Amino acid sequence: MGAVREVSIKLADGRSLTYFGERPARPHDYPDRRDLPVVHVTSEARCDQVLDEWVVIASHRQDRTFQPSDDQCPLCPSSPGHLTEIPAPEYDVVVFDNRFPTLRDPGHCDVVVFSDDHNASFADLTTAQARIVMAAWVDRSAALAARPDVEQVYCFENRGAEIGVTLSHPHGQIYAYPFVTPRTSRMLHNAARHRLATGRNLFDDAVAREVAEADRVVLNGEHWVGFVPYAAHWPYEVHLYPRQRVPDLATLPEAARDEFCVLYLDLLGRFDRLFGVPAPYISAWHQAPVRGASEEFALHLELFTIRRAANKLKYLAGSESGMGAFANDIAPEAAAQRLRELA
Repeated sequence: MGAVREVSIKLADGRSLTYFGERPARPHDYPDRRDLPVVHVTSEARCDQVLDEWVVIASHRQDRTFQPSDDQCPLCPSSPGHLTEIPAPEYDVVVFDNRFPTLRDPGHCDVVVFSDDHNASFADLTTAQARIVMAAWVDRSAALAARPDVEQVYCFENRGAEIGVTLSHPHGQIYAYPFVTPRTSRMLHNAARHRLATGRNLFDDAVAREVAEADRVVLNGEHWVGFVPYAAHWPYEVHLYPRQRVPDLATLPEAARDEFCVLYLDLLGRFDRLFGVPAPYISAWHQAPVRGASEEFALHLELFTIRRAANKLKYLAGSESGMGAFANDIAPEAAAQRLRELA
């Protein structure tokens, strides 16, 4: 992948912004000229004692920017008459402190802007551009993991109005939680139980099963394998695992980082070809908690769409939302076959 240039500046309200890549050539030539009031952040993590799960109360987010017109997008480059969150007139990839964060002190929230093209999507990036995004994920994951108030780092993208995205410009987020999330806690509990019962790693065995059965495998690379899981929750869902188990993005070898960018762009293209319209999706990096358990956890990415047909969405109704018990309308083997056909 090679080193990616990083240059950091301060925004008008004191938040940090980092340019990744070669554009703009002289970032400090573009100070933030906005008269920007500081947002009063009211973020509080509360533990649900019945479920033993953390919930973040962030009432200030009611006032965050919501589906602005294209000419008022806060993630586009700044131009005369339209000053945005990004002061420069062009950029490759940008990461900045979220102005309306779900988490702050303890915890932190970044916005990751994938392109300065408002009408692009991640699938439209070149491999070289995707590598810059990967560099930003790696850099910010390591930096946030070093904070004493952070227990887990989560890089993700919500894409599409159907998902509930409030800004259409191609971007993702990074959450640095002051706790270990419920999903990861459950994985770690099951991994410990599996190790006790078998002496083996749970994630290694799950990937080995998918590779051996093969009918749910969608992508095969030298460093990665992508498959629809045996018990997929979502209509079209693919999990990408490095063949060499590592706990987080920072420990992922360079060759695996490079190959991921190629395979991921391929996979996103297949998702968009499923129904002839851009797929609403969630893309989620699962990394080990910052402290402890990293030797058992396996870094992986989960990508899924809520679209189950051209004119039908998968809604979380009574069973899923009320009880957390999923039902899937599409057989994982059929989903994998369809995605293979769309190569």
